[in-house]
Amino acid sequence: MSQPGKSILLVDDDQDIRELLQTYLSRAGFQVQTVADGASLRRQLEREAADLLILDVMLPDEDGFSLCRWVRAHPRFAQVPIIMLTASSDEADRIIGLELGADDYLAKPFSPRELLARIKALLRRVSFIQERKGEVLFFDRWRLDVISRRLFHADGEEVILSGADFTLLKLFLDHPQQILDRDTIGNATRGREVMPLERIVDMAVSRLRQRLRDTDKPPRLIRTVRGSGYLLAASVTTAQHGD
Repeated sequence: MSQPGKSILLVDDDQDIRELLQTYLSRAGFQVQTVADGASLRRQLEREAADLLILDVMLPDEDGFSLCRWVRAHPRFAQVPIIMLTASSDEADRIIGLELGADDYLAKPFSPRELLARIKALLRRVSFIQERKGEVLFFDRWRLDVISRRLFHADGEEVILSGADFTLLKLFLDHPQQILDRDTIGNATRGREVMPLERIVDMAVSRLRQRLRDTDKPPRLIRTVRGSGYLLAASVTTAQHGD
């Protein structure tokens, strides 16, 4: 089932794709708006917020990467989940999108049914996080505000997290002291089952270590378990705002 009343904003310069997806997703119960370029996306978002964005990478005025960066930097839209569409099979494009804060991506050509499944899975994850509004997780010398996705060190510094950074950190915090293999990390962070996991997952963990100042050799906080995966070597405590 779709989530009643959830709105989707799609930007794609291909009119046939816009019309096809608008019809298909509307029949699934979503409110769907479509635009053809980045300028129109900005105007539409300023007029009316959306619950989820679908961004095509290749657009006539500015690419989807630029739009993803703009959304993540905007105080009103920073938390809106993003799915990126790409006609490229280049692994670098997928990595760039995830680094900029996209929550998932889908390579063209794809079936509307697969996109719908990705949308539902992503909205379920967002809904679960929102249900835990106000939750703060403490680990090592860090605290993570779950709803705002803000990460703070004990010295007061705030570290900016991309969508991929947050999802990976949250996965580790939900399973402290447990070994997570690459399949588990890849499936949880991007919702795909068949992917070139090795390099992408290792790079994602490396980026998160940089965010957490976990640069010792070997790393102290997120440890590599040779032949098995990774482990968060810290205890995690939970509090609510005001506790």
